[in-house]
Amino acid sequence: MIGKIVKVIVDRPKGSFHPQYKDIVYPLNYGYVDGVLAGDGEEQDVYIMGIDYPLEKFEGEIIAIIHRINDIEDKWVVAPKGNRFTKEEIIEATEFQEKFFNIDVIV
Repeated sequence: MIGKIVKVIVDRPKGSFHPQYKDIVYPLNYGYVDGVLAGDGEEQDVYIMGIDYPLEKFEGEIIAIIHRINDIEDKWVVAPKGNRFTKEEIIEATEFQEKFFNIDVIV
């Protein structure tokens, strides 16, 4: 999957609040890939890194997979083509949500 180009529909733009947990603010754009199902039976969720403003849609490259060891779904990390982030940068950027899970980041 890493290196594949995907189109993301952003349903939680940067600066928005989690729909159920109002104390969680999204410091990244977050969305899904329409038509690609994750382990939970819903569309594949995606964090977008490398864009510092709210988006509605985005086309980018999968640069990492966040494997949730204690959950049934993984998250993809997408960035503009050619942009790379370290494992540590990805962990730090997604910590606002991933801190609730035991994760392994595959880059």
